[in-house]
Amino acid sequence: MGAASLEVADVMAGYGQQYLQQYSLSFLQRRIIEDLTACRTAALGGHLRQCPECGHQKIAYNSCRNRHCPKCQAAKQADWMVTQQANLLDTGYFHIVFTLPHQLSPLALQNKRLLYGLLLRRTANTLLRIARDPRHLGAAIGFTCILHTWGQTLMHHPHVHCLMPAGGLSPDGKRWIRARPGFFLPVRVLSQVFRGSFLAELNRLYHQGDLKLAGQLDELCHPNRWAAFLSRLRQIEWVVYAKPAFGSPSRVLKYLARYTHRVAISNHRLLSLHDGQVTFRYKDYRHGQRQRLMRLSAVEFIRRFLLHGLPKGFVRIRHYGLLANRFRQKNLMRCRQLIARNQQTGTAPEAPQCEPTSAANSPDGWSCPKCGQPGMRLVEVLPPLRAGPVIVLQVNHTISQ
Repeated sequence: MGAASLEVADVMAGYGQQYLQQYSLSFLQRRIIEDLTACRTAALGGHLRQCPECGHQKIAYNSCRNRHCPKCQAAKQADWMVTQQANLLDTGYFHIVFTLPHQLSPLALQNKRLLYGLLLRRTANTLLRIARDPRHLGAAIGFTCILHTWGQTLMHHPHVHCLMPAGGLSPDGKRWIRARPGFFLPVRVLSQVFRGSFLAELNRLYHQGDLKLAGQLDELCHPNRWAAFLSRLRQIEWVVYAKPAFGSPSRVLKYLARYTHRVAISNHRLLSLHDGQVTFRYKDYRHGQRQRLMRLSAVEFIRRFLLHGLPKGFVRIRHYGLLANRFRQKNLMRCRQLIARNQQTGTAPEAPQCEPTSAANSPDGWSCPKCGQPGMRLVEVLPPLRAGPVIVLQVNHTISQ
């Protein structure tokens, strides 16, 4: 199968049964495969629209809305951009990434809710703490964190992307303290504080008996081996990466949106599925972000994709500091006033506007593909072919054109 029509759903529909013969599935993993395989097919139902001008009819099947589905993220990303535009400030922005060392990957996979939550909290605590320090920025900051759990080759790679204005409020709330050009906070200090606070909290969870330690991690149930494990983690470098996010606030929002609604791999990176082998593109960050190709068996591809299923209800996009929900609007108003004063404009800048691009406002969504006239009318609702959860491979996958 070529790249023009290949989707993650095709791999799952074609090789899910073979995967089931080799691996057991959790409820979450089974639901991911079922939803992605049925997405935008007759299995989920849909609606029939007809052009009032030429009479052309078009069927649109329903989306699965699963947050792990590559096809369901574009509309969510566009809607998220519209709602977040009011949170932008007329200033520079920074992008900072906190990464867990690979030695913690097995533990994180067995304790996703605990470890991913800990990663987000310790990331936020580290940024807030170092930014408040008068030896560094000496200000209260606000930022958005987005959890990713994958690398370019679909291996487990938990890390958090943080985007924040390049500055913050002074302790008395009367000044906007702007970060130095091209520099926000020292990454080495961030790395050390992040490592220390994360391991301290992880050790507390261990001694409370909250961690699941099964299989290859069973040996960590012995306190001496656990202590040795922590000691090794303290001796390695924990990667923190920072760079300015260049461009206008609206451009920064689009930049952030690229990270908010990503899944482990998008359909456009898939190149072929042939003889049980999936070929896809990836960036080799160790060699100048060169584009390379990777070939995996379909079963291994599914296994890697399912590593990144998130626990039900887990919130992977979180706002902290000045952008925390409770006082966000009040804080943003104060920040705009102080930034405007620094820029000597005399008035607070308006929040940058982004054009709504959701499916409901897109002319392509309701225009006739034959004559181009807008206003295709709903003439029939198509019921779903499945009444509830089904075995994955009983769903016939149809590629919507």
